[in-house]
Amino acid sequence: MRVLHVHSGNLYGGVETLLATLARHQNVCPTMKMYYALCFEGRLSEELTAAGAPVHVLGKTRISQPVTVLRARRALGELLQRKDFDLAVCHSSWTQSLFGPAIRSACLPLVFWLHNPTDGKHWLDRWGSRTAPDTVLCNSELTAATAANLFPQVRSEVLYAPVAPPNGTYSKADRAATRAELQTPEDAVVIIQASRMEAWKGHALHIEALGRLKDLQNWVCWQVGGAQRPEEIQYLDSLKEKVAQLGIADRVRFPGQRSDVEKLLSAADIYCQPNTDPEPFGIAFIEALYARLPVVTTAMGGACEIVNDACGVLGPPGDTTALAASLRRLIQDRAWRVKLGEAAPARARVLCDVETQMQRLHECFANVVANGCYRTASGSDRIINSSYA
Repeated sequence: MRVLHVHSGNLYGGVETLLATLARHQNVCPTMKMYYALCFEGRLSEELTAAGAPVHVLGKTRISQPVTVLRARRALGELLQRKDFDLAVCHSSWTQSLFGPAIRSACLPLVFWLHNPTDGKHWLDRWGSRTAPDTVLCNSELTAATAANLFPQVRSEVLYAPVAPPNGTYSKADRAATRAELQTPEDAVVIIQASRMEAWKGHALHIEALGRLKDLQNWVCWQVGGAQRPEEIQYLDSLKEKVAQLGIADRVRFPGQRSDVEKLLSAADIYCQPNTDPEPFGIAFIEALYARLPVVTTAMGGACEIVNDACGVLGPPGDTTALAASLRRLIQDRAWRVKLGEAAPARARVLCDVETQMQRLHECFANVVANGCYRTASGSDRIINSSYA
């Protein structure tokens, strides 16, 4: 089976982490060959290429510049004519809107991978919903509950993202070196958050809670993530100002965008990300669990499908006092911290084991192809006999 993933590729977050994981673990399911069509070159295209995945660049595309849209659609159409794909996957309403019709014109089965809950009212969602896919694949139960807002007549299915455990083990020397790089004492309790610099990820609430822990002398926080857009630069600056105002600037590090998050997680002790809006799923939580870190987050959204009492703490939304209390206990109670961390990898594997999830993904795609009834761009059905190997 030859699967083409169509995506913008201009930013880097959970969707891009998923696509890179699919490329890196192609060998787990060799009968499902992955191809990628991206509008923008950058970190994602580099990681896909490094993993040996075929990457086709459609060209920089902006809806505000119609000529770029037409050029990218033409490039995709030519790619679909040259290559014998069995199925195409769009990973956002932006991609579905711009490229769904071209995929339908090629009479190719189409899967829409829904990565965020939606009410279907955004203009991009309304535009994208005009091209119905054969299946909606959802990254969580939370997201699946909203799929009908886009495609009420289309079957949906939940598939947790495959997430790989760490590539190797990190020694005490590796841990010490990482801490030294970030000016962190070896005996400090390190609290880490690794996420996009967006306000709903809860950085400000996290920092406010840390401000209530100034009396504890043995903790350091790493706020990992780089600003990718102008508004994120302003947000990051505001976080640094807040840290200074609270008098904890010497305890909080901002390492910026990192490609070695796995190494940073291995040198930390607690993962904290107190979202103020629901997380659609939360690949970062799974990565933290694999790193044997207890996870502290908010009891909302996809986090509730991941974190339980055995591996972390779910707190009430927006409650700085409760968050500070949870962090205080974890910092002071090493035995509890270790107990939660020991249970964490098993929880991650149950949900996101790469081999299991890749096989499930193959089954989902195979069912779409085998069904043989695909909607064309005009909305009518067309029967196609497809084979895959």
